[in-house]
Amino acid sequence: MKTRSQNKELEVTIDFDEASLMWNTNKRKMKNGCYTYICGKQLNNGKFCKNKRTNSEENCKIHNNKM
Repeated sequence: MKTRSQNKELEVTIDFDEASLMWNTNKRKMKNGCYTYICGKQLNNGKFCKNKRTNSEENCKIHNNKM
């Protein structure tokens, strides 16, 4: 007799290219495969701020002061 969990077959489809792109949206690649988080605040021109975040803050120095 099969249990309920054995009767269900789940199909998992992962788009690794899209997953990698989404993971990298708030990070900047550094040397030796390391990453640092970036501000990511949307600017007036539609682009996003790529300044490094300050310690334990969500935004860079410029955008933390504006809040």
